[in-house]
Amino acid sequence: MIAVIDYGAGNLLSVEKALRFIGCDTAVTRDPARLKAADAAVLPGVGAFGDAMACLKSSGLVRPVLDFIGSGRPFLGICLGLQLLFEGSEEAPGVPGLGVLRGKILRIPKAPGLKIPHVGWNSLDLIRRDGLFQGLEDHPYVYFVHSYYLKAADRGIVSATAEYGVTLDAAVAKGSLFATQFHPEKSGKTGLRMLRNFAAAARR
Repeated sequence: MIAVIDYGAGNLLSVEKALRFIGCDTAVTRDPARLKAADAAVLPGVGAFGDAMACLKSSGLVRPVLDFIGSGRPFLGICLGLQLLFEGSEEAPGVPGLGVLRGKILRIPKAPGLKIPHVGWNSLDLIRRDGLFQGLEDHPYVYFVHSYYLKAADRGIVSATAEYGVTLDAAVAKGSLFATQFHPEKSGKTGLRMLRNFAAAARR
């Protein structure tokens, strides 16, 4: 079973619908015991960094999420769910993230003709062709909705980048931990392939 973590700040229904569409046994849950029993977990997220961390804390899910990641089972952070895995964000100065990975979340700098938030389709530059990106074509297009982006401290974990005024670290992978700034569940057939790759990792 793939647990979709409900902490009050997630894009839950579209993630659950996509996972069910590809045949996954999935459940939206905020029950730590159910999360602990899952084969894999997804941390979605929309909204503001500070509010999301407050929701995680108030729901009592910080420790269960960290324990799940520490267990080595497949874990996928999506959009704000990627950002929360890092140390902090310019969006919420002084609010620590989960700190599982090293790096900062920065505001996309303003530039002539550049709309912020970044909403829409953008191609990826794949650095690694394993994990979520197995079987994908070069420079796949995926769907973004965000105003802040990741600059990872450990360049070795970056599995894809994208260009939007600056170079965005669009996806990371470390062992069985995956995270994407874009939304696989909104990225058509390409996104569904990524979710199938994630589900396959959960079955190993």
